[in-house]
Amino acid sequence: MATKVYIVYYSMYGHVERLAQEIKKGAESVEGVEAKLWQVPETLSAEILAKMGAPPKTDAPVITPSELANADGLVFGFPTRFGMMAAQFKAFLDATGGLWRTQALAGKPAGIFYSTGSQGGGQETTALTAITQLVHHGMIFVPIGYTFGAGMFEMEQVKGGSPYGAGTFAGDGSRQPTDLELGQAFHQGKCIAAVAKKLKATA
Repeated sequence: MATKVYIVYYSMYGHVERLAQEIKKGAESVEGVEAKLWQVPETLSAEILAKMGAPPKTDAPVITPSELANADGLVFGFPTRFGMMAAQFKAFLDATGGLWRTQALAGKPAGIFYSTGSQGGGQETTALTAITQLVHHGMIFVPIGYTFGAGMFEMEQVKGGSPYGAGTFAGDGSRQPTDLELGQAFHQGKCIAAVAKKLKATA
């Protein structure tokens, strides 16, 4: 039976979604792994989103909390709001109380990726504060560490991400993830998939 990796994300302007797509490719590069993209529910009205200049949502399905339990591995992605995950993603996690009561997510490997508006916008604080959500569910946080190699030490170009997970900088919204950032996202997907597959085989 295939190992299932769910990439669950919230993306308002598309930057997080672009990373999610690359993470999916990385996960699927591991033999025997099936990866799927999921969006969390939007909490803002269409009117507000239009005023904020947000593009239409893509056709990735919207996940319900109960569906998380079907995954063997999870990767959660979100933009940063004041150094923490966006409220839309927090609202989704707040709705997972039923899974917490039954410990349905305990022992599942999980990673984190993110987007910030600037280099000082909270790349690592977002990851650190998000880890608490995993801890209370008993999930196993899987960082990428420095396994991305030379890409982790790049100093000649602006690069998002950290040992905690892949990341990008959105700037004013016009900046898109670079090849290096996308490469790190692919690497993260591959890492999470390998861990999920190994854990499933030994369960």
